[in-house]
Amino acid sequence: MALDDLPPETARQKLKRAMLAVDAWVDFSVFRSAAGLRESYERFSTFMDRFHVAGVRRWAVEIASEGATLGLAGGVLMVALATSAFQMTQDDDWLKKSELAVTFLDRYGNEVGTRGIRHNDSIPLDQFPDHLIKAVLATEDRRFYEHFGIDIAGTARAIVTNARAGGVVQGGSSLSQQLAKNLFLSNERTLDRKIKEAFLAMWLESRLTKNEILKLYLDRAYMGGGAFGVDAAAQYYFNKSARDVNLSEAAMLAGLFKAPTKFAPHVNLPAARARANVVLDNLVEAGFMTEGQVFGARRHPATAVDRRAEHAPNYYLDWAFDEMKKLVDTMPKTMTERVFIARTALDTGVQSVADDAIESILRQYGREYHAGQANTVVMEVDGAVRAMVGGRDYGASQFNRATDAMRQPGSSFKPYVYATALERGFKPTSIVVDAPICLGNWCPRNYGGGFRGSMTLITALTNSINTVAVRLSVAIGDGNPKLGRSRIVETAHKMGITTPLPDTPSLPIGADAVTMLEHVGAYATFPNLGMAVKPHAILEVRTGDGNLVWRFDRDGPKPRRALPASVSADMIKMMNNVVESGTARRARLNGVAAAGKTGTTNESRDAWFMGYTGNFVCGVWFGNDDYTPTNRMTGGSLPAMTWHTIMDYAHQGIEVRQLPGVPVPERQQQVATRTSKGDDKAPAARRPTLLSKRGAEALVRVERLLDEANRAMTPLRPTVANERGKRADLTSPGMQAAPDGGGALAAALENQAAGKSN
Repeated sequence: MALDDLPPETARQKLKRAMLAVDAWVDFSVFRSAAGLRESYERFSTFMDRFHVAGVRRWAVEIASEGATLGLAGGVLMVALATSAFQMTQDDDWLKKSELAVTFLDRYGNEVGTRGIRHNDSIPLDQFPDHLIKAVLATEDRRFYEHFGIDIAGTARAIVTNARAGGVVQGGSSLSQQLAKNLFLSNERTLDRKIKEAFLAMWLESRLTKNEILKLYLDRAYMGGGAFGVDAAAQYYFNKSARDVNLSEAAMLAGLFKAPTKFAPHVNLPAARARANVVLDNLVEAGFMTEGQVFGARRHPATAVDRRAEHAPNYYLDWAFDEMKKLVDTMPKTMTERVFIARTALDTGVQSVADDAIESILRQYGREYHAGQANTVVMEVDGAVRAMVGGRDYGASQFNRATDAMRQPGSSFKPYVYATALERGFKPTSIVVDAPICLGNWCPRNYGGGFRGSMTLITALTNSINTVAVRLSVAIGDGNPKLGRSRIVETAHKMGITTPLPDTPSLPIGADAVTMLEHVGAYATFPNLGMAVKPHAILEVRTGDGNLVWRFDRDGPKPRRALPASVSADMIKMMNNVVESGTARRARLNGVAAAGKTGTTNESRDAWFMGYTGNFVCGVWFGNDDYTPTNRMTGGSLPAMTWHTIMDYAHQGIEVRQLPGVPVPERQQQVATRTSKGDDKAPAARRPTLLSKRGAEALVRVERLLDEANRAMTPLRPTVANERGKRADLTSPGMQAAPDGGGALAAALENQAAGKSN
């Protein structure tokens, strides 16, 4: 048969032929690739045979190979860890940022303290006594001039010593690491902080000389008593310059670096002397001195100046300094000034009474109620904080419980719930029901148990009924409790609560945590008829030569509307009833209408009274740092008693501004007692007569004119530093002028009892 006679190829046959061709091509390619790979491997093996090692040489090669692998991985890890540390050094102004120095004045212009570090070369390193330098190095870092920022031998020794002791008895940080912590980091004890500290120490070593690092360390370290640097500490503890300290005093100063609070001689002189003796041992052990050279210092230990009678408002000043640092960051970049004089709203009279009231109450009732701590904030209704107590004893603990402690407010949170309800259409006379209610598996109970049935809203708040607050949260959300709670949180935030408030069913009865300062600031919305204000310490800021650069009434945040005025007025009447007829009767003042709310948390772990008048807002908290329960303490007991003592004094001798819509109470004068250590029967200190409103306003106008004249004269005359310490004798007792050159004379008296706040 001829080829032409064959039948034509079908499409199926063509596809089959094509697939066979592809399959053949793939098979051939795989075969050829495998053969090529095999040949390549054989050639590679032949080549590598030249480097074949055996025996000891093989072990060395294996170790080197593994080392290179681990080294590369470690290098990548080191870069990752170092990045976050070195980000802190990106600012070219990193050294100057720690140099902010502020002298604080009270509201009347009297100096009350300083904060920050005025870094200068007033005492060069070569003028510090040799025995002081040796004492510091022997105790803090003996190999300071030998290591590269991390003392590996010292760290290893500390690890071994601590392991043998079963705890931390010896530190391994070098002096450079400690300086890095002081400049860039916090005191938190975490692995992340230690890693950053090590990298930053090496960075400092690359940027600064050893002597510069040592000088910075001596100038920047906190030495207790509010003193930074050895010179400030020498002045504070011994009333002399660091140039003049003897060996025993130098040993005591060197002992402070480890734990300034624990070994501060004005707090615990025996502990300070024992620590100084350890420093003398270190001097001998390090070979810096002989036993004979330190013998005299052992026989005649240092004696510090007795400062037990001094009551510096340290909690207030710490908070004011934090506020000042934030304020300086907002100033124009062209301002290079780092030394300021800040006039605060501090009222030293109220501050002293607040300190004494808390100490007296705790000394008298603390054991009975099993309460060990307290805090309070006294604030004008415009947000200016007049007094702050952050704890019982600043020397024992610098933790400011008024600004940093997050505690459950209990029923003192309920005004935010009731204010939200009034905004949603409720009235003080609206009928609510005290009856069982459950949200999921949570069923709130009232203090003391039981239910009272129908009542008005004002009665429910007066008697602090828990179930009503929870029912209101449901009604506020139109039946949706989650929506209702979100609206309550929104109200609290508008009024001034800044911390997050997690959504929990128990939020309406105060199960979330707040700070005292923000709680007091939010309560100021009520006497301000719905206008929210920002709590603040600083009233005005001047440079070291007296030039005014910032003033709160001109440059600070303005009040903003948070609640309708009608809602605030209704809340004032309802909360006044709490004081007059409810759970806070111990807080009642003679001749001054007050309003507020008590708060007590589960197992009485926290007890609050938050109250206000037309002049001031004040909050008081009692409890324990470790959250242990108190002995059935309520907000209407110690907190309300303390509040009464403080506010009774604060309202003396001033022009009282009554709460709108609330009648002035008429009752027998309740004399508050202000006790001092060793005298529980001392009568209350009477507040001195202050300037009238007209007098204060006149002085304010004079100050404005003097400021304008001072600015106009500035181009015509050289800048002259103010003579610090000058005071003008005013006609009103206890009043003094601010130490400035141009005119804070009147502003130093602004907001005095009859000023714009009173």
